[in-house]
Amino acid sequence: MTTLPDAETASKLARSLVEMRLAACVNILAACQSVYRWQDDVQEDGEVPLIIKTTAELYPALETYIRQQHPYALPEIVALEVAQGLPDYLNWVAASCEQSMPQP
Repeated sequence: MTTLPDAETASKLARSLVEMRLAACVNILAACQSVYRWQDDVQEDGEVPLIIKTTAELYPALETYIRQQHPYALPEIVALEVAQGLPDYLNWVAASCEQSMPQP
């Protein structure tokens, strides 16, 4: 998961992740309001969350790519382990990410 500052930036990142086969699918969720502490001040900003479907093997490359492309100095990048899922769907995710391109 990650969050972006606006829909255009979220769409651009989502599309590039799928095109590069670092993700099988990226859900761009509805904008939300985030309240957080940054540099000792409480901030409040709109953000667009992304849910990124990939494999555990591709996570390091995915994290590196997001960090390179993300506009935030410290982006939210959180991985959640999949305990179970529809086997056909999980196989589709793995197959969709199989031939990932080398990272820049």
